[in-house]
Amino acid sequence: MTHFHAEPQYAHGTPARVGILLINLGTPDAPTAPAVRRYLKEFLSDPRVIEIPRVIWWLILNGIILNVRPRKSAAKYAQIWTPDGSPLLLNTRQQALMLKGFMGERGVSVEVEYGMRYGNPSVASAMEQLKASNCDRILVLPLYPQYAASSSATALDAVWKVLQHARQVPDIRTVRHYHDHPGYIAALASSVRAHWANHGGRPDKLLISFHGVPRYTLDKGDPYHCECHKTGRLLAEALALSKDQYQVCFQSRFGRAEWLQPYFSPTLEKLGQEKTGRVDVICPGFSSDCLETLEEIALEGKATFLNAGGGEFHYIPALNVRETWIHALCDLVTQNLQGWTTSSDASEMEQSRLRAQAMGASR
Repeated sequence: MTHFHAEPQYAHGTPARVGILLINLGTPDAPTAPAVRRYLKEFLSDPRVIEIPRVIWWLILNGIILNVRPRKSAAKYAQIWTPDGSPLLLNTRQQALMLKGFMGERGVSVEVEYGMRYGNPSVASAMEQLKASNCDRILVLPLYPQYAASSSATALDAVWKVLQHARQVPDIRTVRHYHDHPGYIAALASSVRAHWANHGGRPDKLLISFHGVPRYTLDKGDPYHCECHKTGRLLAEALALSKDQYQVCFQSRFGRAEWLQPYFSPTLEKLGQEKTGRVDVICPGFSSDCLETLEEIALEGKATFLNAGGGEFHYIPALNVRETWIHALCDLVTQNLQGWTTSSDASEMEQSRLRAQAMGASR
């Protein structure tokens, strides 16, 4: 484990830099049962993710889930794994590279690192890289458009945990959400239009599906449900869809408790039973494709719809590394960096030189 409190030697005249930290959910290191077990143990041990009494959940997690689920999940991961690794990891890495490059094209020099809330590379290792690059101002951007305590908040928890061990704590800014950001909505709409252009036009129904969370999170004040619906409405408006041409729903429910409704699978079954000719599905809550989108939605969802009597099913990929999306990220970052010096390396060096002159004159 990296330790952020290991401070590098300070040298006068070293230009301070601005860093961007992208945080995604995470992925196992390999599509194997042991790797999935390690990942799930870290993920499902997070009290932000599972909000039931710790003792009860510890018994369920260690006595049942971690003995049964890793093997089944590993088989699913194997279906979507690429020769270069996890799709989520590959897309997140490329997003970070493109973000730095596109910001540079705008004349804004920043360091960009990425970390996973669970698994590798960790948030701690990403923070260490930014520290090594002499970043004294860090913008933390969880790659979750819609805010939820179980995603956005726990990503920020990981940052605060690292900083508990830092002697020199950098300036920190955070992006809470971007569910209604114009660039994000435009990028989603552009991806849908491109899909329709390549697949014979509009479907009979567009399902806008989000990761599900327990209903009690809404009752406790979590804004996730409202933000998902706003994203869905804004996307539908951008695509000029009427209310009967799209539907917002929620996937990935487990357990007996009530979760946010309507549920994805029953919605697909109903559409199939009604002999709907074609259904397209998009998952705007994911910045990168992952197990949930590529296996649960694209594969299991298709089987559910077709087996129920539906006609044609399409999954519209996540934004991944679409240039419209990376430009939207640049806009989001630029808006949140206002007031911090980010113009160019040359400008940073000049300011450092002037500071050094001032220090020399004061001696």
